[in-house]
Amino acid sequence: MKQKRIVILFPSKMESRFFNIPNITVRYTGVGLTASAYATVKTIRELHPDILILAGIAGVYTHSNLKIGDTVLVSAEHEADLGIFYEDGFKHMSDLQLDMSFKVNRFLNCPYIKPDMPLPAVKSNSMNAAIAPFVNTTDAEIENMEGSAFFYSCLQEKQPFLEVRAISNIVNTDHKAWDYEQSIRNMTDGIYKLIDYLNQ
Repeated sequence: MKQKRIVILFPSKMESRFFNIPNITVRYTGVGLTASAYATVKTIRELHPDILILAGIAGVYTHSNLKIGDTVLVSAEHEADLGIFYEDGFKHMSDLQLDMSFKVNRFLNCPYIKPDMPLPAVKSNSMNAAIAPFVNTTDAEIENMEGSAFFYSCLQEKQPFLEVRAISNIVNTDHKAWDYEQSIRNMTDGIYKLIDYLNQ
């Protein structure tokens, strides 16, 4: 059976440091939603992958049952800090009754996740301001800084895609408690399992 043409995007070289499959193309988005959107579209148009995977670390919200080191697929992304502050607080664009010619969706969904995939699937918030205290975390379990731009770009380009995240930290300001080393190792193992699944 012909192997799929898989391309993996990492936000940073740090997150790719344990990945080593010679026939898999690796590119980097840079950190943040703007950089991710540009890199995603550029990669799609230059490489035409069968499947494009974004892989990186993420924070976990305290209401989730996930723990540091867990690796997941992202089923839906929400650009959580997109909105406006009012006297009574922050309102997301999807909650505003504005006279606009377009509607801002709360979540973008990944249509390429199947029930038998080797990693559990969760919803994520995407943030330019990580750990921002004003966003709605109710429907998401994790947060990252690239995912919603990646989802949006792939959906617009009709590019099959998946997103893998490993939990490196609880979403709080205690940065000493972050576990980069093990979470990146676990994420890499998760990517290997996913690639094996995709090539079956």
